[in-house]
Amino acid sequence: MKPDDPLLAILVCPLDKGPLTLLPAGDALYNPRLRRLYPVTGGIPQLLPSSGRQVPDDEHERLVAGPPAGGAA
Repeated sequence: MKPDDPLLAILVCPLDKGPLTLLPAGDALYNPRLRRLYPVTGGIPQLLPSSGRQVPDDEHERLVAGPPAGGAA
């Protein structure tokens, strides 16, 4: 999935119906409110509630912080 994909504007978390964030690698969508990560497989978001996984605190902090300074991901 790419950041300019028009599908991103309508995708929501299946649990809280809020917006999702595409991770820089394009391989997952993240809901920071519930700390749930949904995989993107072959360009197709896997948005069943059972497909998401809970993210631990340290990973959540890394995901919301974004890429490190200097632009390296």
